[in-house]
Amino acid sequence: MNNRLSGKDMTTVAILPVSDASGERLYRAIAGNKQSTGKTAGEALDALTAQLEGNELDTLLILQSFRPDWFFSAFEQQRLSELMNRWRTARDRGQMLPPEQQAELDSLVEAELKAATARSAALVQQLSQ
Repeated sequence: MNNRLSGKDMTTVAILPVSDASGERLYRAIAGNKQSTGKTAGEALDALTAQLEGNELDTLLILQSFRPDWFFSAFEQQRLSELMNRWRTARDRGQMLPPEQQAELDSLVEAELKAATARSAALVQQLSQ
């Protein structure tokens, strides 16, 4: 996602905490259709930077504040947390979530990613005014 700001192309990068299949906290760095993960936000950013081309290296870095906003509500955050806890419990028992809960979890993860992208775009819009 390149944006024009002060005459420069700028790539927006969002970094979000995620959990892997074992429930371990990782960080995901996302820039347009490129993404990477790492044990720390810096490691994820370094791995993403290695994928960027020369014209994408002017970046605007966005770190998620983990507070509700109009992109991802407190209710959505709470529900995502509940479903992640259920998912971890099921995983630890060698089970899976019921299909409707897994679908809701997948939908909330996607919504959180879209919210991060929209939040980044809104910030770039504010900066370019």
